[in-house]
Amino acid sequence: MTKNLQSLNREIINRSAKGKTIWQPRICCWFDDRVFRGEELPDKYKGCDHKGIYEKIGCSDRLYNFNECLEATLDDSIKLTVTEINNLRYETTIQTPVGTVNSIFARNTQNPGVMPIKWFIEEEKDLLVYSYIEEGTTYKFNNEKYDELNREMGHLGLPAMFIPRVNLQKLYIELSGVINSTYLLNDSQEAVENYFKALSKSQEKMVKVIANSPLEWINYGDNIHSKLSPPSLFEKYILPEYELRGDLLHRAGKFVYSHWDGDVKELLPYAKSCFLDGIEAITPIPQGDVTLKEVKAALGDDIFLIDGIASILFNETYPLSELEKQTKEVLNLFEGQLILGISDEFPSDGKLNRIEFVNNIVDEFNSIR
Repeated sequence: MTKNLQSLNREIINRSAKGKTIWQPRICCWFDDRVFRGEELPDKYKGCDHKGIYEKIGCSDRLYNFNECLEATLDDSIKLTVTEINNLRYETTIQTPVGTVNSIFARNTQNPGVMPIKWFIEEEKDLLVYSYIEEGTTYKFNNEKYDELNREMGHLGLPAMFIPRVNLQKLYIELSGVINSTYLLNDSQEAVENYFKALSKSQEKMVKVIANSPLEWINYGDNIHSKLSPPSLFEKYILPEYELRGDLLHRAGKFVYSHWDGDVKELLPYAKSCFLDGIEAITPIPQGDVTLKEVKAALGDDIFLIDGIASILFNETYPLSELEKQTKEVLNLFEGQLILGISDEFPSDGKLNRIEFVNNIVDEFNSIR
């Protein structure tokens, strides 16, 4: 590989790349699905591991492998056990002095993903247990693991990390599900907000550890979607946490960005109030609910767009001409404030030749800058 992708990645977020961008598609789901099913890769890539595909194409990887460097430890009074129910289901149980919570997860036969069919938090009393869990969690950054991963993967880009979701998003996606969360927010608001306070204190400890780490750019893995977190809830719960995190991380010189991969038209007016340097995964039409011009108007010249090409353009639903058109549009609209990628990820039925196609467009774009 001739490009120094880590240096280019750093120069771009520091605005010293003279308008160049970097092509950084995430292919992990596509790759992991094939490994899970025992399928061979396309001829050109047979025998390649995940890293080898990036090296063969000559493009960058968003190195979220570095999540391994953040180690969370539970207090000795908290006991976590995982029990296999059958080959497609397992149960995770967390026992604490103030109560026990459990969740049941379902596997499937097509990919390595799992889905909860019973949530950790379903009643008000479960919120108290999870507050205790958060209060009993400590964090450590593993610098040896960072150095190891940087030696192995660092040539593909700048080490990155996505940190746990803020309050509302964590409740919706990880702990309670949309239906349970909606009832709890309406029927047990005080208990929910007490849990959010405990979570905020725990995550503040975590963010301080990350602020003292060698990582240069940090993602909030929030999966923001305006139909779940509309403006009223976004203002009340999420914005204050973004301010707290943003202050701590900016004082440490970090570049911070959040993952907004749902419908976001209603939330784009808040982009400049979120204490963010960039937003990842905003999905444009024909897949999302916004145009690239609307995104540019909301982000202005200050906030980076990270990704920007709709993932549906990487299978054969649309012709290559549509992929070329959107790629060139985003390159020109966001010149100097762009980490180019797929919004959200390379689809499981995607074609690697389309990643190669965009790689060539980016090389041509960069060659004249």
